[in-house]
Amino acid sequence: MPDADDAQQSRYYHLDVPQANTAFYLKGAGALDWGMQNRLARTFHPDTGRTVMLAVDHGYFLGPTTGLERIDVDIVPLLPHVDALFCTRGILRSVIPSAPAVPVVLRASGGPSILRELSDEEIAVDMEDALRLNACGVGVQVFIGGSNETKSVHNMTRLVDAGLRYGVPVLGVTAVGKDMVRDARYFRLATRICAELGAQVVKTYYVPDGFETVTASCPVPIVMAGGKKLPELEALTMAYRAIQEGAAGVDMGRNIFQSDAPAAMLRAISAVVHEEMPPAQALELYQTLRHETTADPA
Repeated sequence: MPDADDAQQSRYYHLDVPQANTAFYLKGAGALDWGMQNRLARTFHPDTGRTVMLAVDHGYFLGPTTGLERIDVDIVPLLPHVDALFCTRGILRSVIPSAPAVPVVLRASGGPSILRELSDEEIAVDMEDALRLNACGVGVQVFIGGSNETKSVHNMTRLVDAGLRYGVPVLGVTAVGKDMVRDARYFRLATRICAELGAQVVKTYYVPDGFETVTASCPVPIVMAGGKKLPELEALTMAYRAIQEGAAGVDMGRNIFQSDAPAAMLRAISAVVHEEMPPAQALELYQTLRHETTADPA
């Protein structure tokens, strides 16, 4: 029955407190549906608005590349240190534990192997399957300037349409072919096209000259791709500069799992991204953690 004590009405209903209308914290995501915001919030840490994503999807066109021969042995132990995992559905179902849960972004495009023209991709994951796997997002390669540019863009927009229908964000990944120029002008073009056509997040490469113009001109969060294996200090410096110049996180693979101490490197990268730890200090952290990992317990 309704409370008959009208004297307590103001206390119970907080009539002096306007209802909060909390703005969502991620760039360009204020008008997204609740479910999509919730999935993004599981990927991007609410305290910093940033993410450390571990990319292990390389096998979808490279096969068992160095460091990913045994994901169950080498990658699964790293999961407690990541904000999200970028992987294929085959790896997710076969070797990634469902508990404790780690937010997952699924590789959703594919087709050609390293032996063929890589830009000739198709959509490789149905959005309903992404929902079955409780994915926080799907990632699709976009080959701006490539021989299959239009098809790759349409792959992305078809996934965007399905994602909007079901509340699943799409990560547009700017691919760079062998003959494409890797400079700020190109990445401004590629990232902006992905965002204009609906990607909620864009993954792209860092360039030392003008990266801040890439992040400034992209209306959605940019996550920095790790790229080729670098010496640890160089990788930490690249991540630090990307964050200082507007990136909302990193999605690194080879610079983590091909490191001599992957768990230590992952924790150092996390300190750079979430605490803005300077590279030299992060390298010291890496070396300390590496020593603790390899020290003889006796």
